Amino acid sequence: MDASITSLTLETKSMRSDIAGFQSRVTGLEQRMGSLEMQVNISQEREQDFLYLWSKLTDMEDRSRRENIRLLGIPENEEGSDMQAFLSSTLPKMTLLDFDPLLEFQRAHDRPKTL
Repeated sequence: MDASITSLTLETKSMRSDIAGFQSRVTGLEQRMGSLEMQVNISQEREQDFLYLWSKLTDMEDRSRRENIRLLGIPENEEGSDMQAFLSSTLPKMTLLDFDPLLEFQRAHDRPKTL
């Protein structure tokens, strides 16, 4: 009987040692998992930043391909309500060029007054 108790005691100590080893491994794995989750969050934030910057870059490239004209020195509200008609009549006078056929505009606007 004494031998079986000693055997059980040794087995219990061995199990406790194994459990302590497992606990230490689980703790290490939890720490690594927390670190990996943090890295995933950082990567997702960087991906969002990248996508935002990529869309801005694409927009800037698209705008740079347009044939834009910027006119300075035109008094405020001189264009009235129709900017395109104003430009069609004013540009030939300003440049002393004959535009035949008439100019076509995709879009015309004045700059915001807050600048």
